[in-house]
Amino acid sequence: MTAEKIEIRQADLNRRAWIKAAGLAALIGLAACSTVSVPTGQGAGVSSSATATLASLRATAGLGPLVPDAQLEQAALQQAGYMASRERMSHTMGWGKDFASRMKDNGVRGAAAENIAEGRFDQQKLFDIWAHSPGHRRNMLDPDFSRFGLAYVRDGRDPNLRYWSLVLGK
Repeated sequence: MTAEKIEIRQADLNRRAWIKAAGLAALIGLAACSTVSVPTGQGAGVSSSATATLASLRATAGLGPLVPDAQLEQAALQQAGYMASRERMSHTMGWGKDFASRMKDNGVRGAAAENIAEGRFDQQKLFDIWAHSPGHRRNMLDPDFSRFGLAYVRDGRDPNLRYWSLVLGK
């Protein structure tokens, strides 16, 4: 093998190594983007306390109760935490993550919906507000849904202000 062929072969090997390294870095970056970060706070675990309220509301429409679900509660807690950190209501999260991608990241498959709220009120008032809002009420009374997750995160500056998220799913 001539010196020229050795140099070309070495350059080719270096290029392949660089491409492999770049591909690996891209995969690691993509994996980091899909990592689910779950905020913690006083709002974790509130789904069970809303079971009776939702069951009562659905019974008035001749529907069965919803079952609390850990995956849906995790998705709700993420959204409540995101809203509290941004101090505004939103169905999307940073970096263009919409509701559908958040559901997918949390392993939620099939139809789903979300109600969000911000305010200085308790859970009973929250459901009263949603029950009197046509879109929110429609979500809670959707006969296709059988599970739910509810969470809130308190605002860091005002402990009476809560950011709520209710995620409903099949």
